[in-house]
Amino acid sequence: MTKTIRALVLDACGCCARPYRDSAPLRVAELTLDPPGPGELLIRIDAAGLCHSDLSVVNGDRPRPMPMALGHEATGIVEVLGSADDPAFKVGDRVVMAFLPACGECEDCVAGESYLCGPGSRANGEGRMLRGGSRLREGDTPIKHHLGVSGFAEYAVVDRRSAVKIDSDVPPEIAALFGCAVLTGVGAVMNSAKVQPGESVVVYGLGGVGLSALLGAVASGASPVIAIDPVPAKRELALKLGAAAAFAPAEAEAGIKSVLPRGADVVIETAGKAAVLLAAYAAGRRGARIVTVGLPNPADMLSFPAVSLVAEGKTLIGSYMGSAVPARDIPKYIRLWKAGRLPVEHLLTSQSPLSDINRLLDALEDGSAIRQILLPHGA
Repeated sequence: MTKTIRALVLDACGCCARPYRDSAPLRVAELTLDPPGPGELLIRIDAAGLCHSDLSVVNGDRPRPMPMALGHEATGIVEVLGSADDPAFKVGDRVVMAFLPACGECEDCVAGESYLCGPGSRANGEGRMLRGGSRLREGDTPIKHHLGVSGFAEYAVVDRRSAVKIDSDVPPEIAALFGCAVLTGVGAVMNSAKVQPGESVVVYGLGGVGLSALLGAVASGASPVIAIDPVPAKRELALKLGAAAAFAPAEAEAGIKSVLPRGADVVIETAGKAAVLLAAYAAGRRGARIVTVGLPNPADMLSFPAVSLVAEGKTLIGSYMGSAVPARDIPKYIRLWKAGRLPVEHLLTSQSPLSDINRLLDALEDGSAIRQILLPHGA
């Protein structure tokens, strides 16, 4: 049986100038949601986090097919199983959605690198479900899916391979964070960089992903951890969360050298800008590992002396989705949160209804927010 739902729809990338509260690029639309097919789940969305990756679709940095129902960091309750004999899920399970529906059958998935899944990546790029097509319509117009989730909505149909079952006692506003911010940031530290106790770490950018990376570095026993961001309040929060020092970008080069004269063992870049990645590369010592998780505009090019990779023995690592296996890592990170080692609740900025979305985009763009949570069914 189809459902009529409310969801946030973007009709065109890069169409609207700031302030978004006036130009209103996202609208609350009434959509028809088809029932889940075999291997799919109907999820009642409880909470969804607003991420810079959502903003990058709105402003055109990450072009996607339109119209699209946005949202990729979400949690909810399983309401309908597309396959009655699904061995992993039952009605009433709390799940977190991962934003890459791994097929489980391609060479990368079989090799344990599901975050590189080609079929899942192609489905995401085309705005369709992993098993093909769309489950969303506005009248006769198909609506594209955002990263297999489209979580800024009251309900979503997702591939079962996008869902990770978690403990039912995790509050929705906390659970949502593990679908992207924590998975990507902590994963960049623990999976991509493989930070060891006693190693020094510098984190560029203190949004949800950057602060998650900082928390992951602290939890991994890194020392010292240094944070870089232009927003004073975010630097203050980084210090409270375990950073030994925090600097504005203009002070970063001198500040890092004052603490780490040789440079850092590991540098994590989350800002998604080539200029910031270049600064992050320079902040690493000889032999450093530089991990980039930010998603720059495809036209943004990186330029540095190629010889430095060899002469300085540095490693530049791209990290998508924190090089994570969601079914393994999301429960692991939740256990760390329950043990007090990943206090991700400090990332929460606000909880708001869907109708507030364009105002929230402005707060994200100007750096005044870390993680703003949308509550599709209200508080």
